[in-house]
Amino acid sequence: MVSFEMNDQKKIGLGLTGFGIFFSFLGIIFFFDKGLLVMGNILFVSGVSITIGLKSTMQFFMKRSNFKGTISFGVGFFILIMGWPILGMIVEAYGFIVLFSGFWPTLAVFLQKIPVLGWLFQQPFIRSLFDRYRGKRMPV
Repeated sequence: MVSFEMNDQKKIGLGLTGFGIFFSFLGIIFFFDKGLLVMGNILFVSGVSITIGLKSTMQFFMKRSNFKGTISFGVGFFILIMGWPILGMIVEAYGFIVLFSGFWPTLAVFLQKIPVLGWLFQQPFIRSLFDRYRGKRMPV
């Protein structure tokens, strides 16, 4: 059984992940600032690794079905470090979408359950988009 206990290690990991997303957002807002984007990526990946554990992180990124996303994310990060932030972020975004595509159905269900925003996501047009791309939900 998976433990959902919130210990200090998971709190630190979630904090690092949040700071990674924040720094990436700032990097995009400040016209693709290379330093902020690199810092955001490092914090995001280290936060995910600390949150779910090193072994689970390696298993997730090395899964055969995730190779394309892992390689795209890594190549995008390398391009970002080399000095081409816009191209690097495009390649990273593709890798991120491919890596986490199994979680989109779960995210769609979560968004429909939010009290205020759920009403918007339950409108017929948007709900039909969710139902079309829902597929099979993965347990989280």
